[in-house]
Amino acid sequence: MEEIVKVENVVKKYDKHLALNDVSLSIPKGSIYGLLGPNGAGKTSLIRIITRITVADQGKVYFNNELLAPQHTSRMGYLPEERGLYRKMKVGEQLMYLSRLKGLSKHEVNRRLKYWVEKFEIKTWMHKQVEELSKGMQQKIQFIATVLHEPELLILDEPFSGFDPVNANVIKKEILRLKNKGCSVIFSTHRMESVEELCDNIALINNSKKVIEGTKEEIKASFSTNTFTVLTNKAIEPNGLGIEVIESAQAGNYVKNWIKSTDKNLNALIAGLVQDYEIHEVKEHIPSMDEIFIKMVGTKEEEKINE
Repeated sequence: MEEIVKVENVVKKYDKHLALNDVSLSIPKGSIYGLLGPNGAGKTSLIRIITRITVADQGKVYFNNELLAPQHTSRMGYLPEERGLYRKMKVGEQLMYLSRLKGLSKHEVNRRLKYWVEKFEIKTWMHKQVEELSKGMQQKIQFIATVLHEPELLILDEPFSGFDPVNANVIKKEILRLKNKGCSVIFSTHRMESVEELCDNIALINNSKKVIEGTKEEIKASFSTNTFTVLTNKAIEPNGLGIEVIESAQAGNYVKNWIKSTDKNLNALIAGLVQDYEIHEVKEHIPSMDEIFIKMVGTKEEEKINE
């Protein structure tokens, strides 16, 4: 696996508060990497270290296999949760200024802006001051400023905050388009539906420590409980099948059974049932990211309270 960012044993303290405790991550190139965790877990502290806003007290961070250095930040785009635009500056002037800071020529900025002006329908707003824009429109402008220089690494902290569903969907499509062009994305959010839809890899940070890391599929598989819903012609009896029947209920002309297989995979389960039951549908319960998040964060919070 080729990595865009590698974090090794990072520790960060603020006075007496331990924000990050020996955190290590591997962020694959060309992926959308979900950085998850409750408020205060350490996500923003880690992002600020990757973007060199702050530095780690211990540990190392690598960018494209090079020890993180000042010159790397020009190849990143960072959209923080706390938005920051110059309110008195005109939109076009602001986008030009911020892009020139990233090393683009005036000609190149104007060329690239044509796409975004059309995509986000902001032509009539280019000569207005930022303070004249709605919150959602300001969000669009800041997103454009973040991606206009076409960064190798795009870091998004709650990027859909303030957007209505239509504009949030536009931003999602642009994130996927940038990924398909080779951009790597770190995506920090509390919205698990966005994680389900967008992320390839995930890390969960809680109480300053990494508690989960892997592909979305690997993580979901690791939380599987072998629980299924099975639609049959009659209620399933567990006798000799190596299953636990949680509940059975009439569903029209069929019976819906909620069962837990104690020692069988899906194929073996079906093979065991088909001898005595007409099977019309089998569906495995795959835990959602929301369920996994609540389970892991809740478990850790309970441990903390009980200490």
